[in-house]
Amino acid sequence: MSGRSELPAPSRRTVLGVAGVACGAVLTGCSQGEPGGGGEVPAAIKGKVIAQKGDIPVGGGKVITKYKVVITQPTQGVFKAFSARCPHKGCNVGRVTDGVIICPCHGSEFAVDSGAAKKGPAEGPLREYKVELQGDGIAVV
Repeated sequence: MSGRSELPAPSRRTVLGVAGVACGAVLTGCSQGEPGGGGEVPAAIKGKVIAQKGDIPVGGGKVITKYKVVITQPTQGVFKAFSARCPHKGCNVGRVTDGVIICPCHGSEFAVDSGAAKKGPAEGPLREYKVELQGDGIAVV
């Protein structure tokens, strides 16, 4: 013998168990996180003007696709910002029509004043960001 001890071959059960745990860890790392997501404002846009006040209609809003943010103006001079990510399955909302933010994937609808779900299948609200007006611009902070 060469002084090297040989380990017994792992059982099929052990190999499959380890593979299952490894796959679970990989898939967890790939998950989209909390539905409705958003979390903190992405550093790339924090404090940055992403829309102009004149571009956001009263009682409506605009999806800023580039930044995955929805800016609304529920009443004159009051601006809100929400994550564009739908809490149902993580799709990005597509448009704001008749005072409602609409997700094109499954038809969920959200209120422009609060981001609250008005029509399912989404049950939770869109994540709200704080807004700061900078002259004629709107920034999320």
